[in-house]
Amino acid sequence: QVQLVESGGGLVQAGGSLRLSCVASGRTIDSYAMAWLRQAPGKEREFVAAISWPGGSTDYADSVKGRFTISRDNAKNTVYLQMNTLKPEDTAVYYCNMGRSLDLLQRGFVLGSWGQGTQVTVSS
Repeated sequence: QVQLVESGGGLVQAGGSLRLSCVASGRTIDSYAMAWLRQAPGKEREFVAAISWPGGSTDYADSVKGRFTISRDNAKNTVYLQMNTLKPEDTAVYYCNMGRSLDLLQRGFVLGSWGQGTQVTVSS
């Protein structure tokens, strides 16, 4: 069973940047698409971004297009989310997970267990 550990969150002012990391252990993420999702207080978990295997295609939620970039280092079993021009509405706990395709991940169909996530707080 793969274990996913997210890190890199923190408190940042609006307009700032953060880089999140997700390290997988227990099994390789080879052949799986990977995604970042987030959950704000009182809201359902929502799709943020996804990247195909081995990394040629990406997909983003409209709310983060042009500001966030997802990438992966398959040799390190790691997925990243570079977040620029952060807004207060980006405040949430961010999670990573794996799936069969970008489309399935966008619709919330994940294959892995949920990790603890990493808190991102953007102040105005």
